[in-house]
Order: sequence, then structure tokens, then C-alpha cells
Amino acid sequence: MRRPVIHLLAATSLLAALAPARAQNTEPPQAWLFGVWTGGTFPAPSQITAATCLAQPTVIFTRDVVLRSTLTEPTYEQHLVATVRATESGFEFRFEPSAPAPADNGGGLLGLSGGQPGGAGLAGFGCESPDLLHVERHGENEITFPGCEDFPNPLVRCPAS
Repeated sequence: MRRPVIHLLAATSLLAALAPARAQNTEPPQAWLFGVWTGGTFPAPSQITAATCLAQPTVIFTRDVVLRSTLTEPTYEQHLVATVRATESGFEFRFEPSAPAPADNGGGLLGLSGGQPGGAGLAGFGCESPDLLHVERHGENEITFPGCEDFPNPLVRCPAS
């Protein structure tokens, strides 16, 4: 009879030791997205090195900001995350309303105005709203932005090395 009690005490001690570790995990559910992604605008290469991928990433996810590159601007558009909602296949990001783009004396690269026509704000991701992004997970290292015209192709995570 003593043997089962010892196993029960050992299991209870193990669970008590693991409880603080689980409580300390404060990562949000979308944390698996954090990092650098390429592709989306064009098909991602099937074989890509970390150096090549990190030289021109398409989208960067952080806890509070999602950055995206555009073909006409040398800098990334920064979208401040307002809320993230889990969906059946991924997440829906809602961003703080985009602020008007600062006057840039003649437009951005190639004389084109960054953001929306007339420089009214950030272009967004080509979704139904510039302040919305749908992310669908297709595995550990592949995502898509369904319904977002600017990203008709899958994005792949840049390799670590």
C-alpha cells in the first residue's frame, strides 16, 4: 500500500514544480509568428539561405508591431498591433488606425507616393481594410494572408542559419 502513496506524492511534487513554469509562460498565442518572413508578394524561393532571406524580408512580426516592405519605399511600414484574435486557422490582427503619411516632397522612391493614394496613410496589406490582417497557418514555417491582394503567395519563415 505504501508504494502507490509514494508515486502519488512524487507526481504531486512534479506537478507543483511545473505549475510555476507554466504560469511564467506569458507569450501570446501568436508568438510562433514572431520573426522574419519572406515571399508573399512573389513566390518564396524553394532553397533560401538565412543571409539571403534576412537581406530583404517581406514581413517582420514582433509582439507589438508588424512591419512590411513595399516595392516603392526603402523603409518598412510599421503597423502597431491593437488586438489579435485567434481563428480556426490562424489569427486576425487589428492595427491602430494608420496615421497620415508625412509630406515627403515629391513622393517616395521612383516619385511614387507611399501608402494610400495621396499619401493618406499606410497601405496596409491589401486586405479589406488597411488596419486588418488575416494570417492563416500552413505549417510551422509557412503562412498566407487570405483575402489580402498585396500577398497572393505564401510566406516562409527565414531560416535561423
